[in-house]
Amino acid sequence: MREWQVATITGGNTVLSETEVTEFWASLQGELILPGDPTYDAARRIWNANIDKQPALIACCMGVADVRQAVDFARSHQLLVSVRGGGHSFPGTCVAAHGLVIDLTQMHSVRVDPGRRTVRAEGGTKWGHFDHETQAFGLASTGGTNPDTGIGGLTLGGGIGWLGGKHGLACDNLLSVDIVTADGQLRTASAAENADLFWAVRGGGGNFGVVTSFEYQLHPVGDLLAGLILYPLAQAKDVLRLYHEYSSSVPDEVSTAAALLNLSDGTPAAAIGVCYTGALSEGEKAMHPLRKLGTPLGDHIAPMSYGAVQHLFDDAFPEGNQYYEKAHFLRDLPDGAIDVLIEHFQNAPSPLSLPAFQQLGNAANRVAPDATAFGHRDARYNLILVAAWTERRNTEVNVTWTRELWEALRPYATGGVYVNNIGREADGDGALIRAAYGANYERLAAIKHTYDSANLFRHNQNIKPAA
Repeated sequence: MREWQVATITGGNTVLSETEVTEFWASLQGELILPGDPTYDAARRIWNANIDKQPALIACCMGVADVRQAVDFARSHQLLVSVRGGGHSFPGTCVAAHGLVIDLTQMHSVRVDPGRRTVRAEGGTKWGHFDHETQAFGLASTGGTNPDTGIGGLTLGGGIGWLGGKHGLACDNLLSVDIVTADGQLRTASAAENADLFWAVRGGGGNFGVVTSFEYQLHPVGDLLAGLILYPLAQAKDVLRLYHEYSSSVPDEVSTAAALLNLSDGTPAAAIGVCYTGALSEGEKAMHPLRKLGTPLGDHIAPMSYGAVQHLFDDAFPEGNQYYEKAHFLRDLPDGAIDVLIEHFQNAPSPLSLPAFQQLGNAANRVAPDATAFGHRDARYNLILVAAWTERRNTEVNVTWTRELWEALRPYATGGVYVNNIGREADGDGALIRAAYGANYERLAAIKHTYDSANLFRHNQNIKPAA
């Protein structure tokens, strides 16, 4: 008889018998993948190739019933459990080493109601599929900046995207969720039902259960004026000054991004990205300030579909590279911060690494800080420091570069962090988790106690239950 050593939430291991594993598998409609199975390596692999974890069990759920069975099995055996939605994870929290992975990959249906301008999407859906379905009706909702990203992780952490200036964060467009909590029960959370839980999942991450479906408000979104303007790195200081000036005064129809990066031919550059959601006839006027620096390396702003906008950064973040990240929220972009960024970028050990700004957006900034669990509504930028490289042996030098840059930028940051970009430091003293939620943390801890007092869902940027 085979036995399986599985990690537990107490920090040790438990032994599951072949009978227990077989019975669990029989309770699922989907597949249970085990080490040694032909599909095991593919099933445990995620977008970030630097993550190489060996889970003991991977439950490939086909629906809510499978998710409930998996949660019940994990709870009854006190197993360490993680939840995989899109698998587009920097820190790899979606794969629990030697634990149970509740894999939602097969749960990706999307149902649009064009009359009500709403959409219901399952928890394993990626934004590319989501946008394909909603754009068939000329509709969209704020959804990150990469079509390979899962809707679950991005939305539960807040969700910064190209439509944020006019429509807010992804979580600001959330109408309801269906969620399997730690007791194995399926609950609906909305403004009218389980309102405390609904408040918590709009920014509180995966701490409160497995979200099996999300309901969003949609908005009419046709062709957009969007793209990148690229300048030589020698002009980076002027470019980032211009970016700060421009993004500080844009109308709601404009959302922005910026980065220092190396182009595919090796040319170092400073880039400003922009997306205009208003009438195309008015968009060119909104672009004029970005073109006042003279002759750029390339001006790629043009009318394009929302789907094309979502692919603007595909080349910068391909699947299969090694990644590490840290981030800061910023309200301003003073010269001192710009100098630090340029200096460290020029000393990056990998030409694939880059610091990148995301503007939260005017609509996102106007939401009250206690209206959702995502409370950093006074931040203008999320500055993501991304190290990217190709060979695992170069991990240490790239991680060190990122951490040193993060430390050097501390004096210019708000002290808050975006929970989706914390990286792998979340298992330390909890300071970064508290920084992610600020004044909302205690309320989140109390709700965590209500729905998950044993902290079953801890393999994430974890909020510990209140005593």
